[in-house]
Amino acid sequence: MNISYAWIKSILPGLTAGPQELADLLAMQGAPVDEIVDIGGPLRDIRIARVIEAGRHPNADRLSLCRVDDGTGEIRQVVCGAPNVKSGGIYPFAPVGAHLPGDVVIKRSKIRGEESQGMLCSARELGLGREHDGIMELPSDTPVGASLVDVLQLDDARIVVDVTPNRADLLSHLGVARELGAALDIEPRLSMLPGVEGKLDFELTPRSTQSEAGGISVDIRDTDLCPRYLGLVIRNVKIAPSPAWLAGRLRAIGLRPINNVVDATNYVLHELGQPLHAFDSRKLGTQVVVRRAEKGERITTLDGVDRALASDMLVIADAEKPVAVAGVMGGADSEVDNETTDILLECALFDTASVRRTRRALGLSTDASYRYERGVDPDTMEIALRRAAALIIACAGGAVAEKAVDAGVPSQARREISLRLDRVAKVLGVAFDAKAVTRLLAPLGFDVTGSGDVLQVHVPGHRIYDVSREADLIEEIARRHGYDAFPDELRAFRPSSVPDDASLRLEDRLREKLVGLRMLESRSLAFAPAAYGEVALMLPLSSAEGYLRNAIVPALLRRIEYNYSRGQRHIRLFEIATAFLNAGSRDDLAEKRDGHAESAATAPQLPREQRRLAATFTGSRAAPHWTGNPPAFDMWDLNGFVSVLAADLALTVQHADSETPLPSWADHAAAWVITRPDGSQAGVGAKVKNEAVDAPAWADPVFAVEIDLTALGGESTPKPVKPLPAFPAVERDLALLVRLDLPAADVIEAIQGSAGPLLEAAFPFDVYRGKGVNDALRSVAIRLRFRAPDRTLTDEEVDRAVTRTLARLQEDHGIERRA
Repeated sequence: MNISYAWIKSILPGLTAGPQELADLLAMQGAPVDEIVDIGGPLRDIRIARVIEAGRHPNADRLSLCRVDDGTGEIRQVVCGAPNVKSGGIYPFAPVGAHLPGDVVIKRSKIRGEESQGMLCSARELGLGREHDGIMELPSDTPVGASLVDVLQLDDARIVVDVTPNRADLLSHLGVARELGAALDIEPRLSMLPGVEGKLDFELTPRSTQSEAGGISVDIRDTDLCPRYLGLVIRNVKIAPSPAWLAGRLRAIGLRPINNVVDATNYVLHELGQPLHAFDSRKLGTQVVVRRAEKGERITTLDGVDRALASDMLVIADAEKPVAVAGVMGGADSEVDNETTDILLECALFDTASVRRTRRALGLSTDASYRYERGVDPDTMEIALRRAAALIIACAGGAVAEKAVDAGVPSQARREISLRLDRVAKVLGVAFDAKAVTRLLAPLGFDVTGSGDVLQVHVPGHRIYDVSREADLIEEIARRHGYDAFPDELRAFRPSSVPDDASLRLEDRLREKLVGLRMLESRSLAFAPAAYGEVALMLPLSSAEGYLRNAIVPALLRRIEYNYSRGQRHIRLFEIATAFLNAGSRDDLAEKRDGHAESAATAPQLPREQRRLAATFTGSRAAPHWTGNPPAFDMWDLNGFVSVLAADLALTVQHADSETPLPSWADHAAAWVITRPDGSQAGVGAKVKNEAVDAPAWADPVFAVEIDLTALGGESTPKPVKPLPAFPAVERDLALLVRLDLPAADVIEAIQGSAGPLLEAAFPFDVYRGKGVNDALRSVAIRLRFRAPDRTLTDEEVDRAVTRTLARLQEDHGIERRA
């Protein structure tokens, strides 16, 4: 929200604080200021000049060669590329040495062989608007040689306030002045406008859904979307440029002046926060109908775009067709132009959700829709209508009708909230009595009544959209009291006796374990493209991410790519987040093709949410060191990582074969499946396919893991304590000739099933292929460790177990011992 400092000063009489002090106050009230712009400062060097002669540049078809009088007594030659420059025109002129916004300094230069001694400026170049299609034209009576800052009354500062969506009351100068006045103990008061004399003498008709006044009838056919509509006819106006003070106020907040009628409605919009619209009443006719659009209806809006209307959109129509999109933008067929003499001034209240839907559907955002969809003060409508009408009469002349249309349904009673003083003390830790509460809330417009421990607070119209319960009032008290004014010492408190949820304890334990493995936690948004999502968003923030993600690893892979693009090679990331699946989707983590098409079939059902752990890592096992470069992560590091996590979660790990369903990013050549005790798939750990991550040539392999935590308990599996063995172990190393297609895991399983109860462990420690070994075989060295808990084993006992094992390997797999 752009706020004019001079405008605020006119509403807060006696204000002495400067723009920076006001910015600090607003920040303490919960409305931080993004920027303070000295509007006139960068324009001090700009003067008013007249173009005496504008001719064609001898060496360029699209350039003009102008002779310019800037009031200094010297005629200057200026090369100009604007199409609207003409002889006799009055324009802003930046002489050589002048400074423009953006640290631009005007220098003497030659353009296509002709010297240019300055620049005629557009509104965009001056920072006064977005128009860049021509230089800024000024009225013919503007004094040549005068300062642009003085002529346009730009000796002002623009305060850019960051307004949160719930604080619609701050989308006006009066709303911001109300907050500042409460902090500075100054009562805001709307100032008298130049040329306005007294109060306009017109009355409102008795309110009903159908009303008529001033030759205009209004029929509201959908009071849910338009509870109230005020309309005032003003005749015999003269459309002309706005006076300097009005145009200066609008330029100070970044608006382009249009004409005296439209500028008056924009002025009241930014002063009171109430949107208004002026129709040319002769184009409009005598009938106004507020209704939903009919099927097939279209309208050309003020921006010149022909738009199709949907049946859920509210429109303002004449007897035959729509003339405005309610709360968003007027139509071109009824706009005010230079030939307008009679106008209908509209001031309406529209449903916030309806305006928001319409604005999004049409892709059209305006100052009016921005306020309507956040909430407009219903109590300010008549004030805004009278102030806008008075301003139009002062700037454009004319006369108002004796009565204004007041159509709609009766106003609802003001919201009343009970406020318990003991509850305030419990929440804030500081006691406030009734007098203190009244002192804090009354300047914001709240009416506080009652006595004792319970007060009754009436909510003003400008706060009905965000203050609806006792907690909201307590927040207002804390905000007004000042968050920095509360004591900062630790006070007595009662700890909760409710334990954390088991799933939260599980996630905390996993975070500790992963951080201990030197991994960094990542946080990513839940939005994803169609390839990685099943649940379509109704209102996506981006067309490229219109779904909720069904997996976490793809987001981590994008973070890997982000690090790669910045030269980072050693990356270890993990994330615990939620994945979203259609109600009919499988529970495993395998690739879900065409999942988004399935969404339509299951639309009535809510999506399922799964808490998942995902991790990715690439680079070296250890940090680089002068003693040597450590090796990069390989598939066995992945196996160890997966095994550690699975053991902690009471899950099992098995190697994935070519038939195992895996996510699209996983490489079957190096993948492990993590299963629950019932055999269902809980997770996957695999090498990432090369095509799944955009990696530079110097990058190492990327590995990833994703585990569904939804059905897992929060407590770790109890691990019994075993005493250290009292008797020594006996080890035997076997060199076995194994077929290339037989996994080593199958060999270990056969050994464990045949060696007997004395076998404590069996694991491979070497693989050999080459001279002395058949090309169809490989030599796998496996170490067997035997131990008895109550005695020292003899060689005979171990030899019998080894013989039995070799016989079983020969019988089941044709494995022979290598000589």
